[in-house]
Amino acid sequence: MYYLKRDWQLYALMLLPMVFIIVFKYFAYTGLSVAFLDYKIGKGYAGSKFVGLKIFEKVFKHRDFTKAVVNTLLLNVLDLIFSFPMPIILALLLNEIRVKWFKRTTQTLLYLPHFLSWVVIGAVAYQMFATQSGVVNALIANAGKSPIPFLQEDGWWLFSYVLIGVWQTMGWGTIIYLAAITNVNSELYEAAKVDGANRWQQCLHVTLPCIRSTIVVMLIMQLGKLMGGSFERIVALSNAKATEFTTTIPVLVYKWFQGNKFSESTALGLFQSVIGVILVIASDRVAKKLGEDGLL
Repeated sequence: MYYLKRDWQLYALMLLPMVFIIVFKYFAYTGLSVAFLDYKIGKGYAGSKFVGLKIFEKVFKHRDFTKAVVNTLLLNVLDLIFSFPMPIILALLLNEIRVKWFKRTTQTLLYLPHFLSWVVIGAVAYQMFATQSGVVNALIANAGKSPIPFLQEDGWWLFSYVLIGVWQTMGWGTIIYLAAITNVNSELYEAAKVDGANRWQQCLHVTLPCIRSTIVVMLIMQLGKLMGGSFERIVALSNAKATEFTTTIPVLVYKWFQGNKFSESTALGLFQSVIGVILVIASDRVAKKLGEDGLL
């Protein structure tokens, strides 16, 4: 009560976000019961028949389920391999820039893609990578090479998907790592210099070990998203010619919901969330066994 009276303005500011979280996060849990019901809108929760795990059996036997799981894991593993290290590398590079105005300008430009809607990014991507009229293929044609179907062929679509994702996320991710780097004790760098370490060796043997705990926490959070994925990103970049990798769990949940398959879409979403929680807990325990603080 003492802190409540002293900082009541801060608690008042926190009130609206907390109401939002309670209503849209915790109250929404009641809707999970749909995954165990033969849900009919007209009958509601109480009138719909309870069927236990039959909905899950139906989901797991669906012809698109395996493909959605495989594609979701593939896209997220590729994101983990290529997108996760980039903010760390960028943060290390930005930390080495000594000209302040150039560093701030570069940081701002790198952050901008995060604030762009995937609708905008998708439209720009098609303008740049279109086979006939795209800017990139125009440059390739001027160099005497054949146009590349970046977004019209499955293999190239996968490459473009990962590349665009790296570009969109790498700048924003540097914020956390730069904040961690600023907390590194400057005396450690001085000691490394005395021992004859150059800039690269200081980065490798001082900076990286000091931000290792932050990297581990971010990795655990990223592993929890392996069964998730960005619905907006896939929809913005999808088209009728490249369809091999666009069937993922979020897309399938949306399609089933559109088709009034409320029980199936809820069951699939619940399955995705449970696997995500398991991955977070498992990776956290592994991190703790390896001597890290972990997340939980």
